[in-house]
Amino acid sequence: MAPSIKDVAVRAGVSIGTVSNVLNRPDKVAEATRDQVLAAIAELGFVRNSSAAQLRAGTSRSLGLIVLDMANPFFHDVAKGVEDVATELGYAVVLCNSDEQATREDRYLQVLEEQRVRGVLITPVEVSSERLDALRRRGTPTVLVDRHDPRANCCSVAVDDVAGGELAGGHLLAKGHERIAFFTGPLAIQQCADRLEGLRNVVADSGRDPDMAIDVIELPALKARISYEAARDLFERTTDITAAFCANDLLALGLLRAAVSTGRRVPQDIAILGYDDIEFAADAAVPLSSIRQPTLQIGRNAAQLLLEECDNPDTHAHQQVMFKPELVVRDST
Repeated sequence: MAPSIKDVAVRAGVSIGTVSNVLNRPDKVAEATRDQVLAAIAELGFVRNSSAAQLRAGTSRSLGLIVLDMANPFFHDVAKGVEDVATELGYAVVLCNSDEQATREDRYLQVLEEQRVRGVLITPVEVSSERLDALRRRGTPTVLVDRHDPRANCCSVAVDDVAGGELAGGHLLAKGHERIAFFTGPLAIQQCADRLEGLRNVVADSGRDPDMAIDVIELPALKARISYEAARDLFERTTDITAAFCANDLLALGLLRAAVSTGRRVPQDIAILGYDDIEFAADAAVPLSSIRQPTLQIGRNAAQLLLEECDNPDTHAHQQVMFKPELVVRDST
């Protein structure tokens, strides 16, 4: 059995209350007594049960972070930004991967609430979630990450994805491409829909019919393997498409692999533009053009907003932070 606080008290020859004070309010204990208790802790190898103490106090030093897909390096960088802020302020981060499944997301929200985390940062599968709304109503602060919903009663940190789609479309049109394939995950995901909206805006502004100039290829998930298979199928059906804009870099990397494996030159036969500018984008066989998001800053800003609300619930005002994306041009376009 692990040594208990009672064992420490017996070894040090003091009361349990004195041991508790040494652990939580050491300034209230005489130096000699404090040294005596610390020596007993070291001898026994005692480790305090912070979870029990936090449950008794009704507070926690943990934050929950639920992301859509931990296989996507974009979320690695966001999580690092969250963790950096949490570590600076003495918090731990409980990382959960919903894998784009609403039922899995619900289960994690339940677990995090049961664990009494101080607050939750989440990239939800859908912005409108009954369990997420209930979590807020019961007093757990939440921040939407990489999601924007001005109707939500919480803070959000996101990137202007309509503007990102416009940057992508403007770049491809300027290169002379007149028929563009848009590879995307489910359009029920707001970022995917927003990026398509931006692309359609630019095409329409150029005087073209978006329905004729854009081929939308909606895939069940934002994964490279799926886009690879879809791209090979597309290449067998048509040669008219000279450019592809992908809703994230993983889709773009799958498309790049399909192009190379079928003998197509990039960008001479098909230009490829991704989104997120993950680390692997610049290191691809053909360095990938992409729309860059400030991933670390998204995570840091979201964590700061969450902890500001946790510490000042009565005066906190919800903020909807919207970053601007940036076009990064490399060899693939």
